[in-house]
Amino acid sequence: MKKFLFIFTLMTSGAFAQKIDINKQFALAGQQYLRMLADHPDTSVTIHSAKPDGSYRNLPSSWWCSGFFPGGLWYLFEKTKDPKWSKAARLWTEAVRKEQYNTGTHDLGFMMFDSFGNGLRLTKDPAYKKVLIQSAKSLATRFDPKIGLIKSWNSFKGGYKYPVIIDNMMNLELLFWASRETGDQRFHDIAITHADNTIKNHFRPDYSSYHVICYDPEGKVLAKKQHQGYQDETTWTRGHAWAIYGYVAMYRETKDKKYLDFAQKITDYYLNHPNLPKDKIPYWDFNAPNIPNEERDASAGAITASALLELSKYSGAKGKRYYNDAVTMMESLSSPAYRAALGENNNFLIKHCVGAKGLNSEIDVPLIYADYYYLEALLRLQNYKQKK
Repeated sequence: MKKFLFIFTLMTSGAFAQKIDINKQFALAGQQYLRMLADHPDTSVTIHSAKPDGSYRNLPSSWWCSGFFPGGLWYLFEKTKDPKWSKAARLWTEAVRKEQYNTGTHDLGFMMFDSFGNGLRLTKDPAYKKVLIQSAKSLATRFDPKIGLIKSWNSFKGGYKYPVIIDNMMNLELLFWASRETGDQRFHDIAITHADNTIKNHFRPDYSSYHVICYDPEGKVLAKKQHQGYQDETTWTRGHAWAIYGYVAMYRETKDKKYLDFAQKITDYYLNHPNLPKDKIPYWDFNAPNIPNEERDASAGAITASALLELSKYSGAKGKRYYNDAVTMMESLSSPAYRAALGENNNFLIKHCVGAKGLNSEIDVPLIYADYYYLEALLRLQNYKQKK
């Protein structure tokens, strides 16, 4: 009886009475992405953002975001089952294939798992499996067992040679998948070790996060830095969103409750922050100097919404709050304040994102990963079932 009452309360408290027309949003996304495809016949460059003059900003497949557009096309196929989307998704996925051998980046999870991973999940194409295994092997080359972390960049300002960024948490799913598929425990162990050392060094006592931790060759922390956020001791909101998403995935992959507990603590920091606006779409940094006259980062909102929809399923009674906040985020993102109308925003779905204001880069622009996580969150919202 208590279980029934809990579910009934959820259904009548607004959690399921959300105002988002998911079918309508996917239909609009399809129209926008058909225009995007027409504007981009050349798959040798990846769709990323827009320049200040309003033109597209496209980049090579080695760019860390190259998997998001094909991933979004796969989500359109998943929703609609329309073969035109699988055809387009395959074309753009193939454009990233050569990056399976790229050992110069820590971002192969973003690049390959969002493209080939979604493709494999939806088509079972065995060729995709081979690409993903090689991608995991390439990613694993950036792990130094003495330091216990996957190296992000090959250097960082100030002469640091082993920087590790919070974004790395998003690339561990690829390693867990590869461990299951190949039976190679090494991939699993790398992911666990990286996540545990990130908990140890990347967070403050209040569960806020740093962006960059710099290590010496023995694994000693040399510096705790900011790169895309405001200052070293502030919290860059998209970085914190990466952390939330990453530790939710860690719990899914391991069922180790320490990751669930940690995911909840860093989520609560985010949701309870006094500078989080009522619409739940954060400023680009929680401590940006001119709040409320600072840009929002809708990409951070989309990432967090998707993560919260999964976290809510693991969190018992706390899940109600996570679900409701995710719905609020998605209602905001689906409103004209953030959701582009047909024919505007260079055909990207989501407006008002910030890449790195501290670097004077990508300020109040569309970003392809905002679209990707928005579509993912729509699917999660559609498929959501309260854990019984």
